[in-house]
Amino acid sequence: MQVYSIETGKFKLDGGAMFGVVPKSIWNKTNPADENNLCTWALRCLLVIDGDRKILIDTGMGNKQDAKFYSHYQPHETVSIVAALKNIHFTPEDITDVLLTHLHFDHVGGAIVKEKEQYLPAFPNAVYWVSEPQWNLALHPNKREKASFLPENILPIEASRQLKLISLPLFTSKTQLQEIHFSPLISCYVVNGHTQGMLIPKITIHQHTLVYMADLLPSVGHIPLPYVMGYDMQPLVTLEEKEIFLKEAEKNNYTLFFEHDAVNECCNLAMTEKGIRANKIFKLTTLLS
Repeated sequence: MQVYSIETGKFKLDGGAMFGVVPKSIWNKTNPADENNLCTWALRCLLVIDGDRKILIDTGMGNKQDAKFYSHYQPHETVSIVAALKNIHFTPEDITDVLLTHLHFDHVGGAIVKEKEQYLPAFPNAVYWVSEPQWNLALHPNKREKASFLPENILPIEASRQLKLISLPLFTSKTQLQEIHFSPLISCYVVNGHTQGMLIPKITIHQHTLVYMADLLPSVGHIPLPYVMGYDMQPLVTLEEKEIFLKEAEKNNYTLFFEHDAVNECCNLAMTEKGIRANKIFKLTTLLS
């Protein structure tokens, strides 16, 4: 198995929304805001080569929205997913699977491209995997979350007939996270605090366990338990999910891979007098060397 970090640029989001009830005087020390209270975040995807499968996890924001939309998020250092793949000698046609953690625009935007007023899959040979609860929510979103689900990012996946929904069995445990099998070396945690049915891929590689954190832990700065985003639909559920995950990850020395941390790509964890915190910060290439 091989894994590659895929950088597709950076964007900005309101710092208060990203850190919820935590005061700016605290989070601004690690994630400094600009004059408009916006912090910079990464759009970092992951390519996993698992046998004959080339699995792309999330796709960034894409580049098909209009100027007004992008003015809210100020994307910069942008690299198209096609160019990012080309940099490591892959093409969109090589991708066999697109595993979408969830369908918010900054995770699924690059999955669909606009060509001559048509919206088409960016990866013509890939199966697009989405959890069934997340897909149903995206089609019928609540009013608070609706702005994050853009029809042009979602409906063309279904129209292409490349969509494969991941059904989830009933799960009621309060002491562990639901975990489903995806491939021989990849499973996914299922979490519901940020949005219903978000998938957190867990990858076994070279005797290491690498976890793609998506929006359960957007950055190193979100590791402390109370640091929960204002964007989360069920913040108390996120709090419970974080606590369960962090205990398991610290105990088993998992490597956390951050989709949105603009500075820190990976870390492992250690127990401190303040609770579980980041231990060593490093690049993915360091883990694999």
